Amino acid sequence: GGTLSRGATGGGGGAGGGSSSKASANGSSGADGVLSVTPDSPADSEWRARRGPLDAGGNGDVDWTDEDATGLQPTDLYGKFTWKIENFSEISKRELRSNVFEVGSYKWYILVYPQGCDVHNHLSLFLCVADYDKLLPGWSHFAQFTIAVVNKDPKKSKYSDTLHRFCKKEHDWGWKKFMELSKVLDGFTVADTLVIKAQVQVIHEKPARPFRCLEPQYRRELVRVYLTNVEGICRRFLEERRDQLAKFQEDSDRWGDMREFLGTAQGKAQAQLASEKADVLLKGIVKRFFNEKEVTSTLVMDALCCGCQALDIGSTKAEDAFKQFVKGRSVWLSASQNKCSIATDDLLSILERAASVDSLDPDSETDGGDESFAGDDAVERDERRLADLGRRTVEMYVLSHLFTNRIEVAFAEAQAIKMQEALIAEEEEAERVAAEIDGAKKSKKAKQKARKKEKKEAEEAELAAKLAEEEAAKAAIRAVEEAKRAEERRKRDAEAAAIAEAEAIEQAKQAA
Repeated sequence: GGTLSRGATGGGGGAGGGSSSKASANGSSGADGVLSVTPDSPADSEWRARRGPLDAGGNGDVDWTDEDATGLQPTDLYGKFTWKIENFSEISKRELRSNVFEVGSYKWYILVYPQGCDVHNHLSLFLCVADYDKLLPGWSHFAQFTIAVVNKDPKKSKYSDTLHRFCKKEHDWGWKKFMELSKVLDGFTVADTLVIKAQVQVIHEKPARPFRCLEPQYRRELVRVYLTNVEGICRRFLEERRDQLAKFQEDSDRWGDMREFLGTAQGKAQAQLASEKADVLLKGIVKRFFNEKEVTSTLVMDALCCGCQALDIGSTKAEDAFKQFVKGRSVWLSASQNKCSIATDDLLSILERAASVDSLDPDSETDGGDESFAGDDAVERDERRLADLGRRTVEMYVLSHLFTNRIEVAFAEAQAIKMQEALIAEEEEAERVAAEIDGAKKSKKAKQKARKKEKKEAEEAELAAKLAEEEAAKAAIRAVEEAKRAEERRKRDAEAAAIAEAEAIEQAKQAA
């Protein structure tokens, strides 16, 4: 309880030339004060013995912690020590070194500058790697640690935390301005003894998937200090992805097309088949959230590791996982099957819920509380909040990845095919209309040609009739003229015959 004076990595740094001497390098000669392992309090022992919300296993038949049991666990990589420096006010040495202690198979020691390292009127404190110059080339130790100068009033003790990757160039790390010297005498020395406590957590990071970083009791202390920071990191991510989904849905035409697509047999099939290799997503989660220079990254990793386990179905079949999953969960993953997929056949509702402001609030199922973790312990409640936040963060990461890289891609392809079909139909319609217009033009020309032909034929017939009529008239005239000439000839013949007959009669008379 109480308010702890605590700093994060902002003041961290190396001791520079101060700890690069041979004596400091091996850290084994001329140790000052007395260093001892800090014993567990009854509360610490009780907490370490039980599994808290962030230690709970998942839905699957393989607990990630059990799977990694062949290696060192966070509990094996943690140590806490108390260093007592007597007659502190009488010390004139520039630097003091603790005895070497071992954490995570690595050797360490604490270095303190009573009058400050490259600064004045400040106490400087550093954690150092012992015998760093004797280690193999390319060595590195990754650790989170907390150093405290203890006050006789525990509420006023001064704590600082940091996360650092130790290497040959940065074999010591800490704070040049850990605290002002004027404050050291204000309750920080009792009987002229300065008490420094150190907690060291060596971290074996796994870039392939979220991993556990912290020993439970140490994590409990850090949760109390950094819960708000961790919540801020996860909530900013949730808000970022929620805004992306909300922006998509605000485009009513596009969202309407998406709803139509997901309502089709093709869309439903695409939603059910939408999947990704689990290792791809798990690597992405580590890359997105683990920052080795940010002291809260270890808590974030613990929360995300717990979240992954909550969504892991182990070797269970997908169709059976639907029945086992808590109502409203949108995705499932399986590290053993190396697969992540949609965990519901109502993707539209899941997307609309993920895009709503309510998606940033814890699920109602966590409000009532699991009786095994219920009680007055505020840290347990905070760990439940982190466990839930880790699960929702992983869920949103997987959902947004599947939506962006699978569903949206399938939707875009369907829209492209739809547009292509529409263009083809439009082109076919244009061709049909063009053919009709062309046919109409040809028909008009044919009619015009026929009319011209008919007109010509009529004109020709009329001309022929006129010519025939004229010919007939001429023939009639000729016939009349011929008849006149025949009549004239007949008359002439008759006259000739009459004359001949008269002559014959005359001759006969004469002959008689």
